Amino acid sequence: MSQPPRTHTPTAPQDRIPLLGMGAYGAGGLANNLLAAGSGGMMIALNLGYGMNPALVGLLGALPRLTDAVTDPVMGHISDHTRSRWGRRRPYILVGALLAPAVLAMLWQLPEGRSESFYFNYFLIGSFVFYLAYTVFATPWVALGYELTPDYNERTRLMGVQNFIAQAAWLIAPWFLWFMERPVFADMRDGAASLAVLLALGCAGLGVLPALFLRERHADVEVPRSPKDTPTVANALDAGANAVAAFVVGFGKTLASLDFLKLCGATFLVFNGFQLIAAFQSYVIIFYVFAGDQDAAAQWVGWAGTVSAVATFGVIALTTVLGTWIGKRHAFFVCIGISTIGYGLKWFCYDPANPWLLLLPAPLMAFGLGSLFTLMGSMVADVCDQDELKTGERREGMYGSIFWWVVKLGMAAALAGGGFLLNATGFDVALAGAQTERTLFLMRLFDVTVPLVASIVAMLLVASYGITESKARANRAALEARRGVR
Repeated sequence: MSQPPRTHTPTAPQDRIPLLGMGAYGAGGLANNLLAAGSGGMMIALNLGYGMNPALVGLLGALPRLTDAVTDPVMGHISDHTRSRWGRRRPYILVGALLAPAVLAMLWQLPEGRSESFYFNYFLIGSFVFYLAYTVFATPWVALGYELTPDYNERTRLMGVQNFIAQAAWLIAPWFLWFMERPVFADMRDGAASLAVLLALGCAGLGVLPALFLRERHADVEVPRSPKDTPTVANALDAGANAVAAFVVGFGKTLASLDFLKLCGATFLVFNGFQLIAAFQSYVIIFYVFAGDQDAAAQWVGWAGTVSAVATFGVIALTTVLGTWIGKRHAFFVCIGISTIGYGLKWFCYDPANPWLLLLPAPLMAFGLGSLFTLMGSMVADVCDQDELKTGERREGMYGSIFWWVVKLGMAAALAGGGFLLNATGFDVALAGAQTERTLFLMRLFDVTVPLVASIVAMLLVASYGITESKARANRAALEARRGVR
């Protein structure tokens, strides 16, 4: 895990991103996280509010996201190859920022008195539409961040600021359960419908800001044209075939980057090791710590999430400093190592006699996800430069889409697996607070060990990541010698 001695190179003024620009990009991140929180964090209402089997709830979270295997890379490819007066990314960001929240709001306006199969099918079809609209927004937004600055350290600062702003979503998300159970609503179903509308309004207002206030660095890169581009039926068919071929080639070249694959693998493990048991903490708190008292447990679920979210703000700031001081890779080892300690500590802090102990592991676990997307976004941007040096093409959209598709694929598997894993513990919602000792033990065991082991494996993957600061700066210098400074 050794690196050559680092030399601190100051960021040139022209490589700096104005504070307003960082804020606008961060607003898009906040909208992105709120959409993710709404699509995932509200799913508990299908089980506790509508009585749906946890395995079916898991499938509803998983199946629509499998389409991202196609839609994410296709959207990335389309964005990379779009040429318009407004740029490659901004038109899609604007449209997606309006469509995705609207679909989310409609998704939770479920009719009353229908069967479990009706709710499953309704939600399944609606979720497919939501994730398609979400992709139209999120994929170009991610790609835009990779190209806003060419500077090695400014990329880390940008991702740190963006992640800091976007983290506000996780101050809100832990209180979804509490909000949906307020007496002002007729029941949890009515609370979920109202929450979805509020989320939609907030996400739409925030999501349009990157499209309105940011400019693209590589929007003027031209695509070679030929006489065959003349619009005829034959040329249209040829163009379609060429587009498919170009997509397949670009997809293959993206996956040929070993450094990129290591980042994807590490992110998959850290993020989805956590997501696989994300719901378990709520169930353990409700049924082990508070013996089935949902109202009392909901407050502690909220407080534990809030403490973690507040701590994450500090983690993001610290990670940003560490990334520019000791390097992105070493910062990853420090932060993920601390998070594994937090996961292990949870075993001792699930104590019915002292529920306040739930708050102790939260700041340590925050080092996992708090550092992950600050460092990974910056490192993928470095990979994009290395790819251009090898291939002569800018593929931020393709890299961003595949990276986040891996995250979402893992999330889909985690949501589906989480439901089956919960069933494997023997959990029965009809038993309420009378769950068996075996069930409660397995809940706690899975909640602790799954993310801990996944994080350790992720550190082993990043140990061989090869783009150091000196290599990244050499790549940039070679690119600018080839095409000039943009």
